[in-house]
Amino acid sequence: MTQVEPRPAARRRAGVETLPVDGERWPDVAAVPRASWPVRAVTASVLERALRRLPLRVRFAGGSTLGTGGPLIEVRDPKAFHARIGTRGLIGFGESYMAGEWDAPDLVGALTVLAAHAADLIPAPLQGLRGVWAQRQPDRQRNTPDGSRTNISRHYDLSNDLFALFLDETLTYSSAVFRGFPADWSLLAAAQQRKIDRLLDLAAVREGTRLLEIGTGWGELALRAAARGAHVTSLTLSKEQRELATDRVREAGCADRVSIELCDYREARGSYDAVVSVEMIEAVGAEFWPVYFRTLNRLLAPGGRVALQAITMPHERMTAARHTYTWIQKYVFPGGLIPSTQAIEETVRDHTALAVAARDGFGAHYAETLRLWRERFTDRAAEVGALGFDATFRRLWTFYLAYSEAGFRSGYLDVQQYLLTKEDPAR
Repeated sequence: MTQVEPRPAARRRAGVETLPVDGERWPDVAAVPRASWPVRAVTASVLERALRRLPLRVRFAGGSTLGTGGPLIEVRDPKAFHARIGTRGLIGFGESYMAGEWDAPDLVGALTVLAAHAADLIPAPLQGLRGVWAQRQPDRQRNTPDGSRTNISRHYDLSNDLFALFLDETLTYSSAVFRGFPADWSLLAAAQQRKIDRLLDLAAVREGTRLLEIGTGWGELALRAAARGAHVTSLTLSKEQRELATDRVREAGCADRVSIELCDYREARGSYDAVVSVEMIEAVGAEFWPVYFRTLNRLLAPGGRVALQAITMPHERMTAARHTYTWIQKYVFPGGLIPSTQAIEETVRDHTALAVAARDGFGAHYAETLRLWRERFTDRAAEVGALGFDATFRRLWTFYLAYSEAGFRSGYLDVQQYLLTKEDPAR
């Protein structure tokens, strides 16, 4: 696989020195793990039993084709494919794609089938032994205040230029809300602003509102809130995002109404009429969900409102995978964990004085958002390479975006907008 060495300036700006990149820095991808013949044979047998019943076609080089028909997966190097999965499970499956050992003409279609049948891929006896064979999340990825800064930096400090290549002009990195499907790229910016306006409406943000935003992104929500006359304090742990968001605020003439702080949510102080947090809870970690919601409760004034946007997964799947180390955690979102609606609502109930007043799911909109991002990323792959991100990184991000889209298309993932309220005892 051809590698593109990052230019030194690009590497410093992107922070890619914090991630493995080429043969030396992608050690788990560049070298096929050693696996004995029995390990490969057992892996092949387990996979054959699972794949032959799925609506897929899995074609092995020089060998058989499995599945009942559907999207095609071409396994170019069966020995390496089985070795990676046999030694690293689903992490190995993703690494095998990164290494080019398998491919799919319709990657989203193939991954959608796998996501929909995830429970069928591992035999029931092995499911019960998940704690034995599955890798555990490393302690270094715990979302302590220091750990969170490192975890956030590894993704969001990659490069503002990288994200600008596949996001729309609002630089919004969360699900949009469209008027209809299929969506078109030219409609994405308006759909993102529609999503933001729905959240600001939920939180009743208007002239004079004291608004706290947890998770700045690149500043679009803060700007739209300021345009309503709100006074916004926005918190982020990403130095790259803060730098660009601060520039955008200044250029929009909103510096007197928007303050962007490099600050952990646990360190926030003050009292606010409204709190908005968009797809930030996924980076909190189950261990700290009570702390996160207690913080919202502490910072929200009586009578205030919280608008929360969160990716969710079914509770039983979340519970099963809660302590498992995944490919996404290793390569994309260190320390991340997607909650269930049950986990969110039980945590709010058990640890705060907040009440869940409304919830609205719109997962199909996220599938469309991700499709547009993925297509844009693919179309601009050469520009991604010119920023210093090599071929392995580009396959990594293609897999990440396709894998995420498949999660929403299969129903494995959903996205919610929550309204949480806090009673005013004086009323």
